[in-house]
Amino acid sequence: MPYRYDHYTWPELKSLIPKQPVVVLPVGSTEDHGHHLPLDVDTFVVASVVDASAQLIPEEVLVLPEVAYGFEDHHMDFPGTITVSDEHLLHFVLDITKSVAHHGFQKIMIVNGHGSNAPILELAARRTVTETDVHCASVGPGAGGGFEDYTESDVMSHADEVETSAYLYLNEEAVQMDKAASEVKVGVSRFYWRGWARGKGSAPLKMMDHWSRITDTGVIGDATKGTVEKGEKWFNASARELADMILEFKQIPIEPRVDHH
Repeated sequence: MPYRYDHYTWPELKSLIPKQPVVVLPVGSTEDHGHHLPLDVDTFVVASVVDASAQLIPEEVLVLPEVAYGFEDHHMDFPGTITVSDEHLLHFVLDITKSVAHHGFQKIMIVNGHGSNAPILELAARRTVTETDVHCASVGPGAGGGFEDYTESDVMSHADEVETSAYLYLNEEAVQMDKAASEVKVGVSRFYWRGWARGKGSAPLKMMDHWSRITDTGVIGDATKGTVEKGEKWFNASARELADMILEFKQIPIEPRVDHH
């Protein structure tokens, strides 16, 4: 696979530096996803989207091995969850991006598959920029080309219609649909709600409560509405969107700094 960073020997990888492919790091998590989905949802889905995206533009990208753990303190009431402290995750990812920058790659993209990683990975990207001479950005795996057009749920957040559909498409045999649940404990208020609400998008007031306070099953949304067909639409649209984003990110010039003291 010519787009895999770790499939090259070091002399081969050195020879790719002048071409300046975008180096992409998928970051996921290991956590509860209801009674019907495996613990690896965030990692498996984000890594699969990144892989499919790279297949569309194999000469423009190098994909690093995925990070399978994230910041999960709020999920620890659910057995199986593995948490990494925010500071450890920040410095671990920063060590990776700064290593890549050290070797001469100038464009690095962190693709996040777990919501609570987002502020940590954004900070890692910002620090990579300020502590090296490269561009580094953090993004989600893609909006899936307007998923509200083909989903039915009014609220989606976790182990929901979209995540269930994506996993059904990627590995249907691993999904136990007979155990899928519909659960939304936290309703929509004026400023705060969990996840995405139809017609309102994401809440302006950001707060992450302990997961066991806001769900009994680990689901927020309606997992029973998940289908292979919806998953295929979301996945393919997300892969294409990410590929387009990578190509545009590669073209953004790195301007010279100016010290105005």
